[in-house]
Amino acid sequence: MGRNDGSWHVTMDPLTQGLIGVALPQAFTRDRRWLVWAGCFGFLAGMAPDLDVLIRSSSDPILFLEFHRHFTHSVLFIPVGGLVCAAIFHLVLGRRTGVPFRLTWLFCTLGYGTHGLLDAFTSYGTLLWWPFSSERVAFSFVSVIDPLFTIPVLVLVTLATGRRQRSFAIGALLWAGLYLGAAMLQRSAAIEMGETLAASRDHTPLRLDAKPSFGNILIWKIIYETQDRFFVDAARPTFAPRVFPGASVRKLDVGRDFPGLDINSQQGRDIQRFSVFSDDFLAQDPLRPDRIIDLRYSMVPNEIDALWSIGISSTAEPDTHVTFQSHHRNTKESFERLWSMMTAPTVE
Repeated sequence: MGRNDGSWHVTMDPLTQGLIGVALPQAFTRDRRWLVWAGCFGFLAGMAPDLDVLIRSSSDPILFLEFHRHFTHSVLFIPVGGLVCAAIFHLVLGRRTGVPFRLTWLFCTLGYGTHGLLDAFTSYGTLLWWPFSSERVAFSFVSVIDPLFTIPVLVLVTLATGRRQRSFAIGALLWAGLYLGAAMLQRSAAIEMGETLAASRDHTPLRLDAKPSFGNILIWKIIYETQDRFFVDAARPTFAPRVFPGASVRKLDVGRDFPGLDINSQQGRDIQRFSVFSDDFLAQDPLRPDRIIDLRYSMVPNEIDALWSIGISSTAEPDTHVTFQSHHRNTKESFERLWSMMTAPTVE
């Protein structure tokens, strides 16, 4: 969770991944003898796809961005990932579990299969359909960390394990489904508020999106694009609906913003790679002209205060990569501003 490269910002937290990985195989387990092991294997397999964060390069600082949530998260890879996990667990634990290998494989496959699907409900993007499609699926329903989603699941799968009753695991899956359904409705309402806000400014957005703010589905980040600018605002769609106007910034124009940069250099190619990763929501950092920021994420949703960026050097050699930077802000102050949005009264 504290990696300096910023990758913790772009992966669903491991605990949540593991807990959903517990719930599904336990819900399928009718024989109470196997319920604990179903949970154990599901928990470990549910976290396993994120081992792709180990795919990185000391010379290429943005390689991990391209390979995180890549092939290990693909629907097609689920039975393979489940088989690899089952083989390892069977090799390590041998006959001590008493679980037949076919059941170990089933539990691992079910646990593994929850990972990519759950990640797709966040806003980072997951290559669910690799190798048939390179599109990053991102439903943008929940934040990568959301206690209200996770804590009830934790309680229910703990009860399922302790009491050997799969009904609690089924309850955990039902809670997850209901929460994601509520998030879907919240997002739809946030998009409508964003469209109304844009219209009030006489803007016709080229595209508009809504993303959950950190740790909740009450406050949403609204980001939309016009011909030459990105606009960033926040909205509270329900419970005293309100818009929190934000800021805007010019869209990235490499030729204008970095006139001395050769687009055929390694830095030029890296900017294109970062653009694909960021869905082209890029701008030059207003405070640091040598940085290109990803506008999709910020701790305070109506601010242009990116969680990560790439650094451009005007003196770099043609084969030199950009740098990748993760920005750790004043978390306490950011949470206070986010909380103030949650509790602010409706504006008449």
